[in-house]
Amino acid sequence: MDIRRPTCALAVLLVFCLTELAQCMNAKINFREKEKQILDQILGPGRYDARIRPSGINGTDGPAVVSVNIFVRSISKIDDVTMEYSVQLTFREQWLDERLKFNNLGGRLKYLTLTEANRVWMPDLFFSNEKEGHFHNIIMPNVYIRIFPNGNVLYSIRISLTLSCPMNLKLYPLDKQTCSLRMASYGWTTDDLVFLWKEGDPVQVVKNLHLPRFTLEKFLTDYCNSKTNTGEYSCLKVDLLFKREFSYYLIQIYIPCCMLVIVSWVSFWLDQGAVPARVSLGVTTLLTMATQSSGINASLPPVSYTKAIDVWTGVCLTFVFGALLEFALVNYASRSDMHRENLKKTRREMEAAVSMDAASDLLDTDSNATFAMIRQCEIHISNKRKNCCRLWMSKFPTRSKRIDVISRITFPLVFALFNLAYWSTYLFRDEDEEK
Repeated sequence: MDIRRPTCALAVLLVFCLTELAQCMNAKINFREKEKQILDQILGPGRYDARIRPSGINGTDGPAVVSVNIFVRSISKIDDVTMEYSVQLTFREQWLDERLKFNNLGGRLKYLTLTEANRVWMPDLFFSNEKEGHFHNIIMPNVYIRIFPNGNVLYSIRISLTLSCPMNLKLYPLDKQTCSLRMASYGWTTDDLVFLWKEGDPVQVVKNLHLPRFTLEKFLTDYCNSKTNTGEYSCLKVDLLFKREFSYYLIQIYIPCCMLVIVSWVSFWLDQGAVPARVSLGVTTLLTMATQSSGINASLPPVSYTKAIDVWTGVCLTFVFGALLEFALVNYASRSDMHRENLKKTRREMEAAVSMDAASDLLDTDSNATFAMIRQCEIHISNKRKNCCRLWMSKFPTRSKRIDVISRITFPLVFALFNLAYWSTYLFRDEDEEK
């Protein structure tokens, strides 16, 4: 009888049993339970103190280094009156805390997740230009902390902020504004805590970002460390460059103002005697232009300097007011012409009476011939003195009519020159500032 057969069968059975036992043991491993055990191990009482900051790079006594990156989710408004803007962003910080190292079970446990920020040490970062802010707690608090096996800690939170943005409105509405987002350490100096922008792409902006009156042209990251009596504090900042959308102001302000100025010129083509029509047109356009100017200034802060829109509305208001004054001058000239015409008529009647008396007394034909020659010479000399402009103006016998004709040419020409100077000045100045 061969005794090796039972031995081989027993060995095969033993291997089979061991394999099944190992599979059963693996199936019974609860990784959530392992996470709890690891958290209790690294964050248990007497093992971790959240009041003590982590060590520096490579375990030295240098400052703890915190990498920061943000994701801009939306920008809801940019207010010119209060000079502020509202932004919603996902804010992330990452640092190394070697006290939080743990066994990753052969790579099967990638990280641990916490939702309570007070369990671990946190950088004391604050937004220095913040006016208002709040966290998001629907449905659960939008915050998490990830602890990686090597001790790296990732803190992420979604917040909404209202930040101050000092604006220079000299070029309004052809301006560009730079709004900053500043983040700094409140209590830890650079000897203990340093903030750095995360390498690669520290600031990200949602692709479908839409603003009602602005366009986000670009954004720049920089450092803004500040020194005070208590030491130097680490600071980060993001500069957001916004360009104002001009199409809205072109449709709502510039074109209506041009139309009002052109409508005020209609009075130059009305008859001088149409006093009610010309007065009504001038007063109506003047009041409308004044209302337009006051409405524009009501939507802006009262600043001490002159804005580009102030120059535009001021000149347009001047043109409308000038058209009204022109009618006053025409009316005065018309009454003066009538008075002068009456005087000439009276003088002609007197001269006719005198000439008739002289003709009956004078019978000398030589003297009459001499008088006729002198009269013809005077007419010939007066015709030579007339130039082209006078010849053209002689078509309009009254001064009031001449004023209207000159205004029809002068007002549009001067307004066109003003437009050329205005757009050239402010558009070219805008390009220079951008460069």
